Amino acid sequence: MLLVKNVMVTDVVTVSPFAKLREALSLMKKHKLKSLVVERQNPHDAWGLITYTNVLKTVIAEGGDIDLINVYDVCAKPAISVGQSLSIKHVASLMTEHRVKRILVLNDNELLGFVAMDDIMDALLDKIE
Repeated sequence: MLLVKNVMVTDVVTVSPFAKLREALSLMKKHKLKSLVVERQNPHDAWGLITYTNVLKTVIAEGGDIDLINVYDVCAKPAISVGQSLSIKHVASLMTEHRVKRILVLNDNELLGFVAMDDIMDALLDKIE
């Protein structure tokens, strides 16, 4: 049985919730990513997630300005999260139910990484000969 810890990404790029969208997009471009984890402001705060979809909706569809809008204004916070020992079948179920492609992996509100739909599909495809 595959668990989250077997497929999760641990090399995570984070961004401040108070950064402008331009900075977030620059980080996405630099690291060739489609999402960033939005940092907490204190140990009891929630983690967030900003994705291409959030940016497209705000900037393209609604005509927002990447130099005026903060990451906090468009990110999903709190982001959906799971523990590293959860079976990926449950993560896949959460993803389809909530229509998300990425879920954070936390341990006692400490960020361990994230799991993306692509990671789950890659693990599934590895089983096929």
